[in-house]
Amino acid sequence: MTPHQNISDSRLKAEIRNGNICLGGNHKLKIYGKLRCSSGKRMKRENRVFFSSEEEARSNGYRPCGHCMPEAYRTWKYGISQKR
Repeated sequence: MTPHQNISDSRLKAEIRNGNICLGGNHKLKIYGKLRCSSGKRMKRENRVFFSSEEEARSNGYRPCGHCMPEAYRTWKYGISQKR
């Protein structure tokens, strides 16, 4: 887990390009999601953290975003996989 405040913008772009950062999260809400999620783009920099994988996010106590990861969110919430 990498807090946004601890990484420069140029280093962040390099880490994303190299595939070392794949997901973003909200530290206060304990939610993670895709980097292109419109909900995630609106959060404050001081609340934003980055993860290299879903496993890393879950191991840090975060849950999937219901907006950009609906299937993972339903699995987390209900414990089953549901297709629409």
